Amino acid sequence: MSGSVQTTLADSVAYDGIGLHAAADVHMVLRPAAADTGICFVRTDLPGKPSVPARLACVTNTMRATTLERGAAKVFTVEHLLSALQGLGIDNCIVEMDSAEPPVGDGSSRDFVELIRRAGIASLTEPKRYAVVRQQHIIQEEDKFVAVIPYDGFRITFTSINPHPLLGLQFFDAEVTEESYIREIAFARTIAFTQELEMLRKMGLGKGGTIENVVVYDATTCLSRVRSGDELVRHKVLDVIGDLALLGRPLKGHVIAVKSSHKLNNLLAQAIDEELDQEVLK
Repeated sequence: MSGSVQTTLADSVAYDGIGLHAAADVHMVLRPAAADTGICFVRTDLPGKPSVPARLACVTNTMRATTLERGAAKVFTVEHLLSALQGLGIDNCIVEMDSAEPPVGDGSSRDFVELIRRAGIASLTEPKRYAVVRQQHIIQEEDKFVAVIPYDGFRITFTSINPHPLLGLQFFDAEVTEESYIREIAFARTIAFTQELEMLRKMGLGKGGTIENVVVYDATTCLSRVRSGDELVRHKVLDVIGDLALLGRPLKGHVIAVKSSHKLNNLLAQAIDEELDQEVLK
């Protein structure tokens, strides 16, 4: 992730599955893209194959997942795929989908990591452009907050606090590199609680979730087999990486979060983006 030139995939690679929330069948193809393309989603099932870039300006919803829209092109629950692309340092990629939601895979970003590694990573000639934080930003909402401070690299420190007896306080700190992402973050799945499943179904969410691709808890026990005792906080870090990928450039900064969410992550990304705009205007 600390390379000096932009990257893309060396080859195209396909993946079939169903989405986490809508549970619709989807055929997804990741394709190489030219420098300065960024990550761009293409809806191959719609007339004219409209596209939407993975940029903050296209975010229309952050409840439970991140939704991107531009014209007729709409995609949602894109954060796990974006996290994998960012975690492996991919700057440019075309994501073709014949449905609005990427495949859920195993509920983490591990399947996407394997796809990217299968395709291979190609270096381009244009220089990599970073989102360099030069001042601190803090987003707070009640007992939740996320902040970023200047840092020569990309580091995330996350504290998760959950009242469930098997979760409690979880802390994770990592210098995010391709190696640490693959080893320590990519395997972590999202969690859900049985008491909220009915509400989610009524909202049309979580239809593709199972106890294999979601870590499910009832009031006192875990119905899934956890991959690590702190899988929850590691997945939160995975989400932060995916949400901040919407800056369109890899971040240089130290992110510090307590109980953050997609909403707060997005607000932090907006604050960083505004700082970068002001730097350009100087």
